Amino acid sequence: MTATATAIPVQKIRRGERPPSRKIRHPLAERIAPYVYIAPFFVLFAIFGLFPLLFTFYVALFDWNPIGEQTFVGLANFERLVQDPRFWNAFVNTFGIFLISTIPQLLLALGLAHLLNHAMLKFANFFRMALLVPYITSVAATALVFAQIFDKNFGLINWVLGWFGIGEVNFLASQVGSWIVISSMVMWRWFGYNTLLYLAGLQALPREMYEAASVDGASSWQQFIHLTIPSLRPIIIFTVIMSTIGGLQIFTEPLLVAPESGLTCGGGRQCQTLALFLYEQGFGQFEFGYGSAIGVALFVIVVVVSLINFFLTTRTRRAR
Repeated sequence: MTATATAIPVQKIRRGERPPSRKIRHPLAERIAPYVYIAPFFVLFAIFGLFPLLFTFYVALFDWNPIGEQTFVGLANFERLVQDPRFWNAFVNTFGIFLISTIPQLLLALGLAHLLNHAMLKFANFFRMALLVPYITSVAATALVFAQIFDKNFGLINWVLGWFGIGEVNFLASQVGSWIVISSMVMWRWFGYNTLLYLAGLQALPREMYEAASVDGASSWQQFIHLTIPSLRPIIIFTVIMSTIGGLQIFTEPLLVAPESGLTCGGGRQCQTLALFLYEQGFGQFEFGYGSAIGVALFVIVVVVSLINFFLTTRTRRAR
């Protein structure tokens, strides 16, 4: 019995050519598995992040009473916001506290990181770990300590000022004095965190770069200006932008530094920030529409800062 063999065409593959690829079909479960893995983040973000943001924009268009009627008023809340001197006072306080706290804080963090990176210190790891103590300390405990330090009658600062013949200063009674107290708390809490960021960047820089600069006759200051700062530019931009965003949303420090004054932060609202003003109008006066308008204004400011961050990052990449 003879079997007739079926002729099967065999494709000749030339030398150097890849064989024709066969499309592998994956099961449906394998194709949707990556989307299932990342879905929890997007679901939680949509529920607790995106929806509250969009709902805030919606509520800002209403005269919203949580236990009464909700009347559509359009842009009336924003018109009221622009004409409200309390808003501009909070705006000035927010940026004043930000400038006083952020600029010295970042300069101090950069200098301390440079010192820890180059100095031959014993127990260097201990000092680096100690920088995180202010970060992990409760904000309420920090507020109690700084309130005593700047106290009018028995504060450490007034005791030192007495050596120079300066009388007792009531810091919390004036606008600039309140800025100094709150800025000191912010600096104390965040300068260690930023120092570790700068220190991590410095330790990633090659030592040969500094050795070559020393051979060429560059001084320590010239190396710091022309080598260290340009190399740390991405980290510096990150810390500046993050400090800016955090400074615009500062809330806990002004609330706790003068607890007897409540949400107004003093009779003259001398230290009331935008976030504190938002909380006062929304949850203190129950004007949810007006409070949402303040939140939208804060959101716009954060978006502008983010665009500046993108612009600076793009310029840094091009420069490199």
